[in-house]
Amino acid sequence: MSFIVAIDGPAGTGKGTIASLVSKKFGFLNVDTGAMFRCVTLEIIRRKIELHEIEKIEELLNKIEISFKEESNGQRVFLNGEDVSTEIRTKQITDIISEVSKIPQVRGRLLELQRDLAKGQSIVMEGRDIGTVVFPNADVKIYLDASAEERTRRRIRQNEEKGIKMSYEEVLESVIKRDKIDSEREIAPLRKADDAILVDGTNMSIDECADVVYKIIEEKM
Repeated sequence: MSFIVAIDGPAGTGKGTIASLVSKKFGFLNVDTGAMFRCVTLEIIRRKIELHEIEKIEELLNKIEISFKEESNGQRVFLNGEDVSTEIRTKQITDIISEVSKIPQVRGRLLELQRDLAKGQSIVMEGRDIGTVVFPNADVKIYLDASAEERTRRRIRQNEEKGIKMSYEEVLESVIKRDKIDSEREIAPLRKADDAILVDGTNMSIDECADVVYKIIEEKM
C-alpha cells in the first residue's frame, strides 16, 4: 500500500531538503518536481526553442526522460541519461523557469510523469501544486513557508555550495519575482490546500523543521 506526502510552498523554503530527509527516514521515493521543470527549461534552452514555439516544445516533451537517483552526496537529477544536477540550478534556468512552468503542455506532460512515479510505491513529492493538483488526495499535505528574507539567505548559501555567485539583492529580487509569477499564474497557482498543515520555518533550523514534519507524518501513518 502506497503512502503519499505532498510538500508545497514558495521557492527557498527548504522543501527539497525536508523532502530528502523525509524520504530517508521513511524509505519513500523523493520526487523534486521543481527539478523536473528545470530539466524541461534546460532542454528548451539547449535546443534554442522560443517559448511561443509550442509545437517544438510538445515534440521535446514527447521524448524527454527525467529520473532521480539517491547518492552519498545527495540526490542527482538525470535528463535523458545525463547528470544535470548542477546545470539546472544556474541563474539562466532560474530566470525563465516560471515562464516555462506556465505553459499548459509542459504542466500536463509533467503531471503525467509525476503521477506515474507514484504508482505502487510510497513517495514524498515537493513543489507548488502537489497537494492542490497533482495529488489532491495525498495522505499528508504540508505547506512549508518562510519569510522572503530568510529564503534569500538560504538560497545564497545553496548557491555558494554549488559555486554559483549571485548578490543578496539579485537573489531577493528573484525570490519575490518567482513568488508573484507562481501565485498569479492561471494554471495550478501556488497556494495552500485547504487541508494542508502550515509549517513556518522562518525561525527554525532545517532539523527542527524536519522534526515537525516527521511528527505530522507519523500521526497520519
